Amino acid sequence: MKKDSDKKSENYKSLLVKVEQHVATVTLNRPEIRNAFNDEMIAELTDAFNTLGADDDVRVIVLAAAGKAFCAGADLNWMRAMADYSYEENLADADKLAQMLKTIYECPKPTVAAIQGDVYAGGMGLVAVCDVAIAVKIANFCLSEVRLGLAPATISPYVIRALGARASQRYFLSAEVFDAKKARQLGFIHERVSEEWLADEVAAFCNKVVKNSPDAVKICKQLLHDVAGAPITDELIADTVKGIADIRSSEQGKEGVQAFLQKRKPDWLL
Repeated sequence: MKKDSDKKSENYKSLLVKVEQHVATVTLNRPEIRNAFNDEMIAELTDAFNTLGADDDVRVIVLAAAGKAFCAGADLNWMRAMADYSYEENLADADKLAQMLKTIYECPKPTVAAIQGDVYAGGMGLVAVCDVAIAVKIANFCLSEVRLGLAPATISPYVIRALGARASQRYFLSAEVFDAKKARQLGFIHERVSEEWLADEVAAFCNKVVKNSPDAVKICKQLLHDVAGAPITDELIADTVKGIADIRSSEQGKEGVQAFLQKRKPDWLL
């Protein structure tokens, strides 16, 4: 992955990728079809997040989109092709989508969905796998699968975590459209802003993340995945005790505490 701010990945057809001041931006770039995804985009997103997740220069990744819609779900032409797939081909195809979502969800770098427009069907999964979601006020959200005789099965583990089980019961079954205000109330997005403020709001959040210890941020993200929803057992408590001991004795843990006590910047900001 090229690190120069003016250079984008030359290998992607459906994405634009840039890295600037430790912030990577992955932009869905199929505005003519509302950034609907197909097998090519799925493969490219998987590769981009694997690559950026392993890049030491990257401390936070923004998932953005070009055009009026964030993501309309699956590409209709791709869906037409799938209509003739065998059961085994459907399994293999669905697994690629599942692995892409898992890759973004487990990416060691914090991820931010910058939602500039409507989010439908599989696009809801893309938002749900990101750690933080910031949307414009005019964005609408919809789990529309049942209208087509389908179910949001592949995205369900992530959407239910992000939207909540009770709200998911309603919107999975009804395919109702809900607006950004409702999405904020339900906790599916963290902030709703005017269109002209989206870039500034996303940049402000990324700037906060960039100032933090990269190692501590990575550990915190894993901690959230391990602890959220887990029963509070002696084993879980022992794991958290080991976790704080490990980070206290780590290089960045020691450096961060010393920098605070000595009233100086830690070395990851130099």
